Amino acid sequence: MAGHPIPYFSNDAGHATISVGVKEFMCCGANPPHDHPHVFLDMGDEPEIVCGYCSTLYRYDASLKPNETVPAGCLFVEAA
Repeated sequence: MAGHPIPYFSNDAGHATISVGVKEFMCCGANPPHDHPHVFLDMGDEPEIVCGYCSTLYRYDASLKPNETVPAGCLFVEAA
């Protein structure tokens, strides 16, 4: 999803919690072909949200840039 204004995050390693620097994003579970339907998640005023498909807990961290995650490596980058 290169150049897309909404970041996509994946969780190949099966982390229980991923901290992100945005409150609106897409979760795709694991990288294809093991992904789930790509779902839009919006935390609104809340500090965290759980993906209904993969149960990953996403936690907002204002110190992170929109394309950063903790643990690192959870930004989904589509293969060329």
